[in-house]
Amino acid sequence: MLVSAKEMLTKAKAGHYAVGQFNINNLEWTKAILLTAQEMNSPVILGVSEGAGKYMCGYKTIVGMVEGMIEGLGITVPVALHLDHGSYEGALACIEAGFSSVMFDGSHYPIEENIAKTTELVKLTGEKGISLEAEVGAIGGEEDGVVGTGECADPDECKEIADLGVTMLAAGIGNIHGKYPANWAGLSFDTLAAIQEKTGTMPLVLHGGTGIPADQIQKAIDLGVSKINVNTECQLAFAAATRKYVEAGKDLEGKGFDPRKLLAPGVEAIKATVREKIELFGSANKA
Repeated sequence: MLVSAKEMLTKAKAGHYAVGQFNINNLEWTKAILLTAQEMNSPVILGVSEGAGKYMCGYKTIVGMVEGMIEGLGITVPVALHLDHGSYEGALACIEAGFSSVMFDGSHYPIEENIAKTTELVKLTGEKGISLEAEVGAIGGEEDGVVGTGECADPDECKEIADLGVTMLAAGIGNIHGKYPANWAGLSFDTLAAIQEKTGTMPLVLHGGTGIPADQIQKAIDLGVSKINVNTECQLAFAAATRKYVEAGKDLEGKGFDPRKLLAPGVEAIKATVREKIELFGSANKA
């Protein structure tokens, strides 16, 4: 059964560890992440961007697949199904479809409009027991066509949004989506500390978890980050393992072309990446 991310993140914040949000793109992805979370006895958040939602034939299809898989694989660790960087309309559609958590990214609106839309969603998600993530200050890089440069959020604006009653807050602290450029300045821990001071027990979210050095991840967790999003890293691992299989001519041996065989090395690579992240975030045996 899907659960809201509230309890797992409240525990993570209190226990100074973070829960990983691993974005899913298809059945293989979902299966690899769920099996690894179960093996590590870790709570997990499955992230779905609006683009991935379209790719997987809509939010209802995804809910059906994830719920069926939890049952079919005997998954007992807490699993939240979460809309990543949702529009207002996207958030409503996911609530309707049966997601247990949604993100409304109103960071590109003027703060008044972000507050108004977030307020409506706080009420709606509250009634249904769904967790809600809000965002202040754009996250850099590209996310479904939206390009940001890695700005830092205003701690006062963060407090305004946190005080509306959202479950968790994503705040820009110089982090970006995708691969980090060579000239990246690193995370702004001063901004993070200031946000943490103003938002208290609110779990904070770090987007763009791929490529941030382990010591910076650790420091971010110490400063109140309780949810870390990983997507690109799993994609790169999957692509590299698939390329290796094909380049070695394995798809031409016997029934090596069978998708179950062709995709297997990529699935193992995703599992290895997720395992590594769960260890780094400290959520193993916290289910």
